[in-house]
Amino acid sequence: MSKYKELKRACFEANMALPKLNLVVYTFGNVSQADPKAGVFAIKPSGVPYEELKAEDMVVVDFENRVVEGKLRPSSDTRTHGFLYQQWEKIGGICHTHSTFAVSWAQALRDIPIFGTTHADHNTRDIPCAPPMDDKLIDGDYEYMTGQQILDCFQEKKLSYQEVEMVLIGNHGPFTWGKDAKKAVYNSRVLEEIARMAYLTLQINPEARPLKASLIKKHYDRKHGSSAYYGQEGC
Repeated sequence: MSKYKELKRACFEANMALPKLNLVVYTFGNVSQADPKAGVFAIKPSGVPYEELKAEDMVVVDFENRVVEGKLRPSSDTRTHGFLYQQWEKIGGICHTHSTFAVSWAQALRDIPIFGTTHADHNTRDIPCAPPMDDKLIDGDYEYMTGQQILDCFQEKKLSYQEVEMVLIGNHGPFTWGKDAKKAVYNSRVLEEIARMAYLTLQINPEARPLKASLIKKHYDRKHGSSAYYGQEGC
């Protein structure tokens, strides 16, 4: 029996949630689940239809992208996942999709403005869009440099990866992350809904203004602040 059975199971379940949440079509998208202590992560194999996937098909690789266990080729985005796990030690899951509204904002090369409280429940800032990759980098280690794109974007905008758990890659699409694969998928669904709402807002009123600071703070703090009171924990 594989010692990575539970890691693979968590990764498999997270990947299978993507089509159920209408975040992918065909073989688009991937999710990984990490075991930071072991220095490995499980990820969806490349190009395998979701309806054919099994938990044992998940591929385990180390943070240097060497296959530790698995017979199939890992996702083509594996090096991006590995890069982020190396750089950001407090994340345990990463999700990449080509969901319609999030990709549309990425193709428009626009940050997603914080227009309403749904957005503020999850972020206090606009969802950042990293600029398109330089030609020299595209011709090099493309997937590795996609991770560098994300890191550079967060450093330039002075963002914390623990507070903003989502990003758009210009002309490409969204990446999200979290404490585990399940949270990364949750963030992908939230991002897609925020992207849709922002698009519709601008269709209704092209001059719509960002949410005021007091409402941003109130909605974020009631879910994530030191005196958070949303939900049932502690009751």
